[in-house]
Amino acid sequence: MVRRWVPVLVLGGVWWWAVLRLLLEPEHAGLVEGAVAAGGWGLSLLPVHVAAAVRPERSPDGSGETAGSGEDRTDIST
Repeated sequence: MVRRWVPVLVLGGVWWWAVLRLLLEPEHAGLVEGAVAAGGWGLSLLPVHVAAAVRPERSPDGSGETAGSGEDRTDIST
């Protein structure tokens, strides 16, 4: 569990450092701070609520057809 949160906290700290440096000392901020701030903001726009769709099971006869009707074949879960 710790292995998962340490990189998140470090990257979050780097992002906040870049944003605060851009806000408090814009004359000393450079390309790196701008890129880190813009990249972090861009990551916040990703649709993290999207999950993998559950695919229908294959038929046991080995034909490769999915079980059920063809109307059930979607990649988007509702």
